Amino acid sequence: MTDQPQLHSSIVAMISLASGIAANHPAMGQCQLQRLRDAGIPEHQIDTVIEIARHIRDEAAQKLDAVFDEQSAEAQATIAAEPEEGCGCSTTSSGQSCC
Repeated sequence: MTDQPQLHSSIVAMISLASGIAANHPAMGQCQLQRLRDAGIPEHQIDTVIEIARHIRDEAAQKLDAVFDEQSAEAQATIAAEPEEGCGCSTTSSGQSCC
């Protein structure tokens, strides 16, 4: 088995930054952003990574919303509302129903 060359640390930071943004990670990629700047990566390249990640995140959210809306409309048209006990939801630790 031959050793594979490792990805350059700036590439790893770009991937991590983009995936963190696209996934709405709470850290928002601040560590990776600083690593890229410390490595001398031009701001226009960092901006491109951020733009692409945001586009992917926003597009995924829009598609998920569209599927939810479609399924919700279909359910409304074909299924009568069930009483709370029939919807299969449980309560939170403080007793709040999710239905």
